[in-house]
Amino acid sequence: MTDATQTPRHGGRWLIRRVRRPDAAAHLYCFAHAGGAPGEYVRWADDLPEIQVWAVQPPGRASRLAERPFTRMTALVEAVVDQVTFEGPFALFGHSLGALVAFEVARSIRARGLPGPVRLFASSCSAPTAIRTTKRLHLLSDADLLAEIERRWGPMPAEARSDPLLLETALGCYRADFALLDAYEYVQSGPLECPITVLVGDREPGRARAIAWRAQATGPFDLHTLPGGHLYFRESRRELCELLRWTMNSDLGERCERGSTQ
Repeated sequence: MTDATQTPRHGGRWLIRRVRRPDAAAHLYCFAHAGGAPGEYVRWADDLPEIQVWAVQPPGRASRLAERPFTRMTALVEAVVDQVTFEGPFALFGHSLGALVAFEVARSIRARGLPGPVRLFASSCSAPTAIRTTKRLHLLSDADLLAEIERRWGPMPAEARSDPLLLETALGCYRADFALLDAYEYVQSGPLECPITVLVGDREPGRARAIAWRAQATGPFDLHTLPGGHLYFRESRRELCELLRWTMNSDLGERCERGSTQ
């Protein structure tokens, strides 16, 4: 069961977690893919025992389903940074659309002069400069939207397809997220000071557009390919969590070494 009881100071309704780890060495804040459930990401806590895993839960998702979702990136990002206290040291992980949100959150944190992440994990997402929205997906009819979702990512779960109310709810989440993506415009700014790790599935296209993330980092950059398609983390969860754990522990070690030499 997901433990969604949070303190208002930390993030209130904006954050959920599976377990509470007051002695965690670091925090990982996850941003879900389009139409994705934040609860799917907090399950990674089972494989990341030294890390406090959080999932960002914006309006229009899970327990906040009745709230009006954001449809513009700037407004969403400003709300996240206003409402969430990012406890450090911390890293940001975003999958697909969530990677863009995490990236913009990192830039907003920097613009406010707040302590930034030790690393950004950008998963299955083209670099911000390579985003091309040729279709206005959020304007499609329900039938066309469903067809487009299934063309890109495979069939919707049978239980959603067979339940009109559940299907309507799922399509509403996708539609709001696609509105975010359709309206997204990259604004030139300096690259992030933190390292960037890009992750992709070995059965998904767009590797060249993912490599372009390199231009967004002044520090280390690496790219990893894991078994699977666009939602590779479902079949390669163990491999992904091992990579997250190793990378964050390495970042913390380097951080301690730098501190001891100052």
